[in-house]
Amino acid sequence: MAPQYKLTYFDVGGTAEVSRYLFSYGGIEFEDVRIKRENWAQLKDKTPFGALPTLEHNGKVVGQSVAIARYLAKKVKLVGDDDWENLEIDAIVDTINDIRLKVFPIFMEKDEAKKKALIETLKNDTFGFYLPRLEAEVQKNKGYLVLGRLTWADFYFTTLSPMFDLITGEDVLASYPNLKGVKEKVNALPVIKKWIEIRPKSHA
Repeated sequence: MAPQYKLTYFDVGGTAEVSRYLFSYGGIEFEDVRIKRENWAQLKDKTPFGALPTLEHNGKVVGQSVAIARYLAKKVKLVGDDDWENLEIDAIVDTINDIRLKVFPIFMEKDEAKKKALIETLKNDTFGFYLPRLEAEVQKNKGYLVLGRLTWADFYFTTLSPMFDLITGEDVLASYPNLKGVKEKVNALPVIKKWIEIRPKSHA
C-alpha cells in the first residue's frame, strides 16, 4: 500500500527536514520526493504558492514548512497540553525561524565581499543576540527548548541549526552547550538515528 503522505522538497535537508524527522518519530510512512534544483523552474507553478516544501494527503496539497511541521507534530504528540503551551512552543519556533530568515538570504548572495560582511553581521548580531537567549531557555527547561520536555520546537532547532555551520564554516553551537545538547539528544533518538542512517547521502 502506498504511503498516505507525500512530502516534496529539494534534495537537501532544509526546511523539510523537520517534517521528515516528525514522520520518522511517529513511525508514519511517507513518500520522500526530492527534486533537483535544475528542475524547479518547470515545477514551481504547480505548487500552491510557488514554494517548497509541500505536503500531499488524500488528494489535497498544502505548502508552508512550519504549518506542515505543526500539523505533523500534533499527529505524533509533540505539542502542548493546552493552547497556552502550544503558544509557548510556537513562540520558540517563530524565534528560530527569525534566525533562519536572516541566514537564508546569505546563501543567495553572489558578491563574495558582501557575503563575507553579511556573515560577520550574522555571527555578531544575529547569533550573538538570539543564541544566548535560546541557551538560557534550554537551561531553564531541563535540557529542552520549552515546557521542560521534548516538543517539535526541539526538532525544528535540530534540523535547522546545521545551516548555521554551513554558512559560517564554524561550529556555531560550540559556545552553547545546552543548545548543542538539544541537538545531540534529538539526533540520538533511535528512530531519528535510523532516519539519519537511511536518508539519501546527498543530504546536506
